[in-house]
Amino acid sequence: MPPTPLIECIPNFSEGRNLVTLDAIAKAIQQVDSVQLLHIDRGEAANRTVFTFIGPPAAVIEAAFQAIQVASELIDMQTQQGAHPRIGACDVCPLVPLANISMEEVQRYAEQLGQRLGDALNIPVYLYEKSASAAHRINLATIRSGEYEGFAEKMKNPDWQPDFGPLTFNAKSGATVLGVRDFLIAYNVNLNTKEVNIANEIARSIRESGRLIRFTDGATIRVPGKLRYVKAIGWFIEEYNKAQVSMNLTNIHQTGIHEAYLACKEAAESLGVQVTGSELIGLIPEKCLVEAGQYFLKEQGRSVADIKEIVQEAISKLGLAELTPFEPNKRIIEWIADFADS
Repeated sequence: MPPTPLIECIPNFSEGRNLVTLDAIAKAIQQVDSVQLLHIDRGEAANRTVFTFIGPPAAVIEAAFQAIQVASELIDMQTQQGAHPRIGACDVCPLVPLANISMEEVQRYAEQLGQRLGDALNIPVYLYEKSASAAHRINLATIRSGEYEGFAEKMKNPDWQPDFGPLTFNAKSGATVLGVRDFLIAYNVNLNTKEVNIANEIARSIRESGRLIRFTDGATIRVPGKLRYVKAIGWFIEEYNKAQVSMNLTNIHQTGIHEAYLACKEAAESLGVQVTGSELIGLIPEKCLVEAGQYFLKEQGRSVADIKEIVQEAISKLGLAELTPFEPNKRIIEWIADFADS
């Protein structure tokens, strides 16, 4: 019997406060056979919730459609507000090949889902990352610029007509970004300040895109930040009463979570503030925390063989439990999803 292909789906919904709505979305996912809902990460101030589930491709696509359909019925973007940038009830829906399936194969499933969302739910759908239909649509931030409030006007530009769905904006549900990408870590570093401008200055200094410098003659130059494969912005989270540097680590093989943390720490200290800990959004592969733990142990001149002890070292040194308890059995993909028989 051939091994079972597995993909991961991580839809981000523009709702973090209404528990009835979030429960309905969760049930829509769980009712699909062969799909395992691994984690729900709710952000009240961001007003955003990230669901993570895995399964065989056809089942995952069905679960994604059912979840987005429920969201389109229960979330009204005309009244939605939150700290996180967004363009729709289901703002973005990434698909990640996990095992026994290629990017190209997952791409075909992404297109099937996009077509169905557009036809059945009247949602404009934009393909991004590995699925992008044009170079200017690869980057999520570029598609999302203008956010929900500016998207109806943006869609009038021929360059921003959707890949699937109606050519006019859906005021209630907004638009959805969909596509295949590599594994990504959503990761926030906590600061001992409420100042968003300081968090943004740290973000500019560490993110790959860096900062845009304007000269008096009108000329501009972009100075890259310290870390490759890192996207970052600064924001203030009211429920934590502190500013954060919010990051996406888009290539975990090139830039590790500990490197992002240390770069933020160095930049923060240069501005007279301190990093107090960090926050993982969603799930993380074991290797990322193992690499971080090994780095911190090496800095102490220590060597540890036990994987769980190495992971605990990473959790401690990264301050992952500062805001909420960090339970590795619920946050590390391999520890909650058994791929052994896949």
